[in-house]
Amino acid sequence: MAVADIRSRTGYLFLGIILGHILLISAQVNARSGVPVLESVTFGVFSAVQRVVFGGTSTVARVWNGYIGLRHVKSENDGLKQQLSTAQIALQEQRALADRARGLEELLDLRDRSSLQTTAAEIVGAAATPDFRTVTIDKGTAAGLRTDMAVIAPAGVVGRVILPGSYASKVQLLIDRNAAAGALIERSRAQGIVIGAGDGRLLLEYMSEVFDVVVGDDVVTSGIDGIYPKGFAIGKVDSVEKSGSAYKRISLRPAVDFDTLEEVLVILTPTPAGQAAAGAAGSKE
Repeated sequence: MAVADIRSRTGYLFLGIILGHILLISAQVNARSGVPVLESVTFGVFSAVQRVVFGGTSTVARVWNGYIGLRHVKSENDGLKQQLSTAQIALQEQRALADRARGLEELLDLRDRSSLQTTAAEIVGAAATPDFRTVTIDKGTAAGLRTDMAVIAPAGVVGRVILPGSYASKVQLLIDRNAAAGALIERSRAQGIVIGAGDGRLLLEYMSEVFDVVVGDDVVTSGIDGIYPKGFAIGKVDSVEKSGSAYKRISLRPAVDFDTLEEVLVILTPTPAGQAAAGAAGSKE
């Protein structure tokens, strides 16, 4: 064995013996508080370690509790959002039911005020192109509908049945380019023909220049066409153009809002003009 190794081990042994003596002396010697010095030092070291460990644990616990709290708050927020969405949907449904109830109430009121036989129908479809303004209703020949029966709403004239099926029918709206109805100015009783302008408006034509027509005049059905009963609202004059003494163009704003129309009444009772025309056709046969 080398001399250097022997000296190194001897040195370590000597240091160990000295350290052991110090520990024994520390265990026997008391500090001013009466606690052995070794115990005091050991307590100080371990208390420092304990503070570090406890501090780290507390920080982790606070972070974890904060995370759990945030998860709980997020869950509550998600639940409240779901409840709000459900409440909003329910409110919309209630509004829709209320609007439908008001519409049906107006139809019932119109039917009660009229001596005509009618049947209520709901609009279930519309034409895909604005050039042909038609709608489909959920009543057909099974409910007594026939071609050229008038269709009305609480606000006024809607149009006429042009293609009745068994359980559904196509209705030509009065604003269609090919639609027409006998009309008269309610104020002056001047008669003319209302036709669809194709742009959502109506035109009053064949009006004699001897009659006075002004903006704001109400226009109603005259009943001479054999389709629409007399006296139902068509629209209101909103512009008048004259060429000399003659009327060049008289534009009407329809009484019915066709964009929001949902329910209608189909008039089953023939008009006097329609009955007369049918009687004349029967006598010829």
